[in-house]
Amino acid sequence: GSFGTTGAVTGACASFLYNLQKGIDMIASGRARVVLVGSAEAPVTQECIDGYGAMTALATEDGLRAIEGKDEVDFRRASRPFGQNCGFTLAESGQFVMLMDDELALQLGADIHGAVTDVFINADGYKKSISAPGPGNYLTMAKAVNSAMQILGPERVRRHSFVHAHGSSTPGNRTSESELLDRVAAAFGIHDWPVVAAKAFVGHSLASASGDQLTFALGSFKYHILPGIKTVDRIAADVHQSHLDFCLKDRAVPAPLEVCFINSKGFGGNNASAVVTEVNTV
Repeated sequence: GSFGTTGAVTGACASFLYNLQKGIDMIASGRARVVLVGSAEAPVTQECIDGYGAMTALATEDGLRAIEGKDEVDFRRASRPFGQNCGFTLAESGQFVMLMDDELALQLGADIHGAVTDVFINADGYKKSISAPGPGNYLTMAKAVNSAMQILGPERVRRHSFVHAHGSSTPGNRTSESELLDRVAAAFGIHDWPVVAAKAFVGHSLASASGDQLTFALGSFKYHILPGIKTVDRIAADVHQSHLDFCLKDRAVPAPLEVCFINSKGFGGNNASAVVTEVNTV
């Protein structure tokens, strides 16, 4: 019995954040007070697997054997963000979140899990159609960090923020995304920036991937735990980490986690970065 606007934006693997931005804009402009945002994808089909396999984007048994140096393959460790890896692991997911303006949420006594203050989108324009950070992703992450610092102040962001990286588990992404995050951290004076990657647990669900990341981030706010990238024993040698702190084990955080930066990118140069804050932060 609901009457309202519907809409959808496609941005490859960044689709969830593209639609999250649309929802935020509708509330900020006063066109809506409640928005349901989500995406779902079920790509584990022979056609999708063959297609991504032809692009050499997927992890394979032979590739995993080469990484492990043994015949037995541990398929639970196939998705290996920022470690020695050979491709991503297809997954299926559906993630939906309810957005409300703050006044309505308080009036209704809603169970508030966090706040999404901004989502920034920049396409890379002319580039290879691969899932890796180009110039646009530098802009989205830099804008996201700057936005959070304007709201919370620079020191709170430096001391109480973390990153949910795209972490696709491809050799190209582990170097390019880590360089991006490292350079952004250096530019804003951030040291030992905690980095986690949901795909180590659930694989790459394509359009829903940043929805997976958002759900993980809300869990970190509630339980004060950063989920470790437990499918890798060590960070790969070509990963940039001068200003980064990759969490390889679950980490209890005594200090408050106040803000998470969710980074996502997709084929075709689609980039999006979101600022998500803990419920009591703003």
